[in-house]
Amino acid sequence: MIKEEIAPEKTDTASGDKWRALRRYMARFTSDGALVAFSGGVDSALLLYAAHGTGGRLAALTTHSPSMPLNDLLDAKEFCALLGVRHILRETHELENPLYVVNDANRCYHCKYELFDLAREVAAELGLAQVFYGYTASDTGDERPGHRAAVEQGVRFPLAELGFTKEDIRALMRRFNLPLADKPASPCLASRVGRGIAVSEKHLEAVAATEDILRTAGLRTFRVRVSGAGRELFLRIECDPREAERVLPLAGKLNDEGLRRGYRWVTLDLGGYKRGGANR
Repeated sequence: MIKEEIAPEKTDTASGDKWRALRRYMARFTSDGALVAFSGGVDSALLLYAAHGTGGRLAALTTHSPSMPLNDLLDAKEFCALLGVRHILRETHELENPLYVVNDANRCYHCKYELFDLAREVAAELGLAQVFYGYTASDTGDERPGHRAAVEQGVRFPLAELGFTKEDIRALMRRFNLPLADKPASPCLASRVGRGIAVSEKHLEAVAATEDILRTAGLRTFRVRVSGAGRELFLRIECDPREAERVLPLAGKLNDEGLRRGYRWVTLDLGGYKRGGANR
């Protein structure tokens, strides 16, 4: 059961103050209409929930393409249905953009620019005045070319503006008993392709299929990376060291999957999972 408001006596003052500030912030804009770019992840889920609680005009936009994990699309659909928020689904075509496919340091910029350009079009079609997305205070320390695209397109990011960290967001999601509270981070599948290796449907499908084997086996913190160069491409599995022993019984299945898809090897990285590991 979803709780509609935070109980001040059951939370610390800082969390309560941030939540009320977010509600006030979103209420200012939903009266004229708001569109939330909703990835199906935790951050944009809290943002959507906050906007939903204001009673203003609201819709969520989820884009899909071969680079989006299927479980994220399903999570986005289920969350919007739970809230009763109008949910717009649109396909994007980043694989048709050679600037994206080349997979350099600006790949995310080209992807997000298309997303936010489409979001502005959808907002205009629906008569919604402002577009939002789930950039947080925890994201500000990283290089984020996609955020540059948001700024250029006039997209707002209240979670960062109000100082919400990812820990704040998960704590509030749990407080409200929301279903995505403990969902692991899930960036796009293209983020698993090593920088300089051209993004292709082949690589995205291989990553998705191999990660599905790990997910079905119960692993939670992992990535499957496409690494190497030229014809010496291989799949490299990163996981929490505490879960590594669960990978070994899957060795035959994982290896067969990689070889069948044309990769030279499937390896387990003994260094464990690291954010941004595709660029090492």
